[in-house]
Amino acid sequence: MDSTTATAELGWTAHPPSGWEEVSGYDETMNTIRTYQVCNVFEASQNNWLRTKYIKRKGAQRIHVEMKFSVRDCSSIPNVPGSCKETFNLYYYESNTDSATKITPYWMENPWMKVDTIAADESFSQVDLGGRVMKINTEVRSFGPVSKNGFYLGFQDYGGCMSLIAVRVLYRMCPRVIKNGAIFQKTLSGAESTSLVVARGSCISNAEEVDVPIKLYCNGDGEWMVPIGRCMCKAGYEPVENGTVCQGCPSGSFKPNQGEDSCLSCPFNSRTTSEGATNCVCRNRYFRTDTDPLDMPCTTTPSAPVAVISSVNETSLNLEWYPPHETGGREDVVYNVICKSCNSGGGACTRCGDNVQFVPRQLGLTEPHVYISDLLAHTQYTFEIQAVNGVSDQSPYPPHFASVNITTNQAAPSAVSFMHQVSRTVDSVTLSWSQPDQPNGVILDYELQYYEKDQSEHNSSTVKSQTNTITIRSLHTGTIYVFQVRARTVAGFGQYSGKLYFQTMTEGKQAFAGLQMKSDCKRIAFMM
Repeated sequence: MDSTTATAELGWTAHPPSGWEEVSGYDETMNTIRTYQVCNVFEASQNNWLRTKYIKRKGAQRIHVEMKFSVRDCSSIPNVPGSCKETFNLYYYESNTDSATKITPYWMENPWMKVDTIAADESFSQVDLGGRVMKINTEVRSFGPVSKNGFYLGFQDYGGCMSLIAVRVLYRMCPRVIKNGAIFQKTLSGAESTSLVVARGSCISNAEEVDVPIKLYCNGDGEWMVPIGRCMCKAGYEPVENGTVCQGCPSGSFKPNQGEDSCLSCPFNSRTTSEGATNCVCRNRYFRTDTDPLDMPCTTTPSAPVAVISSVNETSLNLEWYPPHETGGREDVVYNVICKSCNSGGGACTRCGDNVQFVPRQLGLTEPHVYISDLLAHTQYTFEIQAVNGVSDQSPYPPHFASVNITTNQAAPSAVSFMHQVSRTVDSVTLSWSQPDQPNGVILDYELQYYEKDQSEHNSSTVKSQTNTITIRSLHTGTIYVFQVRARTVAGFGQYSGKLYFQTMTEGKQAFAGLQMKSDCKRIAFMM
């Protein structure tokens, strides 16, 4: 309520009618307003009441009353009795309905509740009246808690000469505010001036709670204080307008996590398809691994290795090459070597078997070279050197590769892997062995080397055999011999087999056969 806004009579109730009088007056800026005045100072025992109309509480718990008034200095009034006052009393009366009459509530302190006695800081005299000098006092009082639907204000004069120029009734509230990413609706202050009223906040649109509960406190002066908790813009949204709005990331930008950070521009080779993106999608033929950060550019597969150099040595091969010109934007390029053997008749090539050896390995080479062995002699091979990186397995296309065709040379046969004793006598031993695993051509013959175990290898004897069985004669009785065998083709001799030890029989002992030994097992076979 604000009496200064009235354009007609205020219509407040005066008791008795000869007390307060409603008149037109002026405020401090000389605007016309409706006021009440009383000046019955020459009559004793004054008790003049003025009651406002019914004022709705509107949920307020504490009411503030601002009063503007002027008071005549009693000493400036000639012949005034000692009962002259320069103060008045302020009261209030609560009611759920507008039920006041000219009689009720009764014009006394009970049922009325006294707020305070109001005194003027300045009073005016006859001289001020002559010079038309206005001395207006402003006082503010508050009361509470109030709980009913509304109330009346009462002003009691008990012997003063004064003018009630303006009355303004108000309550204090904290305004609607956005703070820490949350909306707090307007909140009425508490019943006491020291009260703190808790207000719960709700996250602004497209924000999420970080700390809970989210609340502010409204103090008795209608000011927010002690913020607790906060909301932050969710992924895909950034704070704007001083953190009061969470705005979706514009097209071409993204924000991967909740927080106060701004949106980031999409990294190279990526884009967004809509606003509010949490990540950027890689463009066609570009990819991102599961471990690549979202702000890393999308990458692609590398181009093929270049300048492959091959060097064939019989059935082994050295391959070297240079890295690809384009790495796809990554630093994790490695190489795979694919081996294919091809028929000389022009048929389809097939993958090489597991017998082919790659050093250091066939797949995942970090250096641009590899040594390949155990190839077949006189065979055509195709080797594909693939360049791959961390996103190659995501591409629907096969890796880029450089290829090289080679033909292996004639090679000596591999070593004999198995030899056993067929029979023996006091001066002979009959031995048999398997054909080499890789003959690499037609076996022309075999060469057997033997010597007594206690003698040096330099004292060995050799004998040739057209087959894989031979009997060595003229040996010493009961003596251990060391035997080794190797095969020969047109390319020459292969390597000797491992050393095997066999013993001739002693005098009077029967021979028996069947003792078998593998060439890589170096043990003595005693035939007793």
